[in-house]
Formats: sequence, C-alpha cells, structure tokens
Amino acid sequence: MTDLTQFGVKDIRDGVRDGSFTAREVAESFNAVVADAAALNAFIVTTPDHAIAAADKVDAARAAGETLGAMAGVPIGMKDLFATHGVQTTAASHILEGFIPRYESTVSQKLWDAGAGMLGKLNLDQFAMGSSNETSHFGNVASPWRKSGSNQPMSPGGSSGGSSSAVAARIAPAATGTDTGGSIRQPAAFTGICGIKPTYGRCSRWGIVAFASSLDQAGSMARSVEDCAIMLGAMSGFDPKDSTSLQMDVPDWEGALNADLRGKKVGIPREYRMEGTDQAILDSWEQGKAWLRDAGAEIVDVSLPHTKYALPAYYIVAPAEASSNLARYDGVRYGLRDLPDGSGLQDMYASTRAAGFGDEVKRRILIGTYVLSAGFYDAYYTQAQKVRALVARDFERAFQECDVILAPTTPTASFPLGENVDDPLAMYLNDVFAVPASLAGLPAMSVPATINAGLPLGLQLVGRPFDEQGVLNAGLAIQQRAGFKAVPEKWW
Repeated sequence: MTDLTQFGVKDIRDGVRDGSFTAREVAESFNAVVADAAALNAFIVTTPDHAIAAADKVDAARAAGETLGAMAGVPIGMKDLFATHGVQTTAASHILEGFIPRYESTVSQKLWDAGAGMLGKLNLDQFAMGSSNETSHFGNVASPWRKSGSNQPMSPGGSSGGSSSAVAARIAPAATGTDTGGSIRQPAAFTGICGIKPTYGRCSRWGIVAFASSLDQAGSMARSVEDCAIMLGAMSGFDPKDSTSLQMDVPDWEGALNADLRGKKVGIPREYRMEGTDQAILDSWEQGKAWLRDAGAEIVDVSLPHTKYALPAYYIVAPAEASSNLARYDGVRYGLRDLPDGSGLQDMYASTRAAGFGDEVKRRILIGTYVLSAGFYDAYYTQAQKVRALVARDFERAFQECDVILAPTTPTASFPLGENVDDPLAMYLNDVFAVPASLAGLPAMSVPATINAGLPLGLQLVGRPFDEQGVLNAGLAIQQRAGFKAVPEKWW
C-alpha cells in the first residue's frame, strides 16, 4: 500500500473523498510516524485518540453521503499556543505546565469543524519568544535537516519550530503556526516548507496565548502552496469574540490559484540587500526574480526606506505588549504556583514568575517594562510606534508601483543548535527580513527555493492588505519553477 505519510493536505483530502483510502488509515499512519520521531522533540504531547476519533467521524460522514469539509481526513499538528479543550496547553512554559483548557480556540475549532484531526500539541519557543526553538521548557526541537558533512543538530527556526520540523519530517501533513515577527516564515524557510501569515485580523486570536496582541497572527504551514491555501481557508473568518477580527468573507484561495503572473509587477526592495546576508541567499533571490519573470511578471525596484529601523522598533513594541500580556501569570488563577513557607502575596508573585518563566521571556518582560516606564515611554515606545507607522507607509507607497514584493525570508540558512543561544542580538537579526511585514500587518509567505550545503533556503513574498491571493499565486509560480522536491534524510 502507498505510504500515506508522503501525502499532503490536498492529496489526503481528495483521496478520502474519492475512497482511495479511509481517514482512519491516514490517521493511523501518521500516529505511527509521530510515535517513531521522538528524537525531533517536535511534540510536547501527542493525541492519537483525537486523530482517530476525527477520522472515524469523517469516514462515517462519507459513508452517509454527507458533504465533507475542506480538511476532511487530514490529521494536523497544533502549535501549543492554541487552547485545545481537554488537552494540555502550555505555550512551552513551565508556568502553564499542566493547564487544561475548558474551551477551544476559534482557529482550532474551525479546523475540527472542517474535518481535521489533531496528532498532538507542537513544541515552540516559550510564549513564542525565540528564533531557534531553544527556549522551550520542554527542550529544544531539532530540524530534520543536517548540513552537508555534519551531524550537528540544526535549528528548525522559531517560534513555530515544532510545526516546521514536523511538516518537513513528514510526521504531519500540515500544522498551525503563529507569526508575530516572522515565526511562521523563518522556520518554514529553515526547513524547506511553505508557510503563510495572512493579513492581521484574517484569523481569530481568541484562544491563542498572547505574546504581542497587535502583531500575533495565526497561519498555515504545509508542504505546498496549495496545501497552505486550503488550510488557511479553513482557519480564517470573522470572530465576534476577537475585537481585531476582520468582518470580511473568506475568499476561495485554493480555487483561485493561478501561477500566470502576466500583467503583474514584482517589487524588489533595494534596502533588503543587507550586509551580513549569505551569498547563497542573495543568489536564490536572483533566481527567484528569474522565476517570476518567467511566469510573466515585470520586475521593478522599490524602496522601503525605513527598513533599517523596523527591527529595533519591533523589539520595543513586541516586548512592551508581552510585559503587559504576561502580567496575568501570577500563580493566583491557573498554572504554576510557587508559595514558599511563610511568604506573602508579593513573595508568591515573585517566586512563581521566577520559577515559571525562562530566561528569554524574562528578558523581554524586563525590556517591555522598561520601555513602558514613566521616564522612557515617550523616548522608546512612542518613537517605536511612529517608526511602525512609517514602515507601513513605506509598503503603501511601494504597492503603488508593484503588486507583490519578493525578498529573502532570512539572511542565512539554518544554524546549529546552541550557536547563537548566548547572543540575543544575533538571534534577533534572524527576523530582519520578516519583521517589516509583521509591523505593517501584511500577508506574507515563505516558499522553498533551493538547497545549499544540504540546507533549504526560502524566498519571501509580501502582498497588499487582504491580498493573500496575490501572495499565494506568486508563491505557486516560484514553487512550479523551483521544483523543490528535497526531503531530509531520516536520522531520527
């Protein structure tokens, strides 16, 4: 029988619909490879029963002649930032270890309603704070890829590193991710998969553990552009429980996919040619231009002059919002409570937060509290918000000259675990190309392009607000021409 774990979202959905195989067979196949991949540490908890129950429901619906949903029969990995009813949700932090929600996030509920099942909760950087998946309380996630001639464990990117590792290793056909400053696109680029962050507000944030509320956005991570389009369509939609949710119809992104870019203009931002970017990344960017030109697009130069200020602005805005959002974890209502003998309330707060938060989370809380303090609010936070507005205006002006922007996703390929762990600035620089689109709330996607020294390199596409279709179409054009079929050699 065909190895069902080699199929992606579209192939599984279509195969279940036409009776080529059952949803239960798919779930059992993926449950088996998840259990066999513990060395990747991609999952914090596995939920094989959930996957089987969802599959049986789909098989019963098909037998009864009912219409099947867009994700029918597809078992997925759920980033452990999404609240899942009756299943531990930790944000990869000790402070939430053992927390069992009595409610379901809007995004995960939409996916279950569309027929998907859950293989388990995926590991991530603690509270989504990190670029390498090395800040999790539950241990590092390893990339399934290895650099040529080396056995060093490589980073799968962050914060959605468990998601990217699982999809790249073929132990999940797709996974949810969240993107605050590149946390879908950067790990997708590091592991040779596709990942899309939609326009801010397309996917509900209700039931997602908050990091930076004005930036956080859920998205899909899968093996192909088509699979990302299908899954994103199932995840998106207005939610009255989220005040930032867009009250707009969800387009049929899958049905409208079209790699013919004749009449389209692709912008190349001159400010993205930054010092320190690997030559292999620059070469892949040139190749991307050629592919899009071959698809019929006109390549034009554009300027995003405030790009160099985007990263420092992000690392003021995001920690400021994090310091506010994480104030709720105090040991009183849920999660960890550390109450030393004879201690008072303030002692409990301090002890609980000291024991529950990791170093990177503490660092960002301290930065955020500092920039929001009375003496520094105007000097830092207010200025950062002004820069954010300028970054958004740069994109607005650029899109008067082009339809979509092409750029590298990251300045380098994946790096060995441990290489940058003691250098926060080097780690933050991983997000230099991804952060501007996040600050502006724009749809953006990473698509695998080439392999260099055994490691995947990704290209990023950024679109106008609400133009996920334009981003997906350009991504499809690159996918068809790149012909990226590389699969990591199994070592786990």
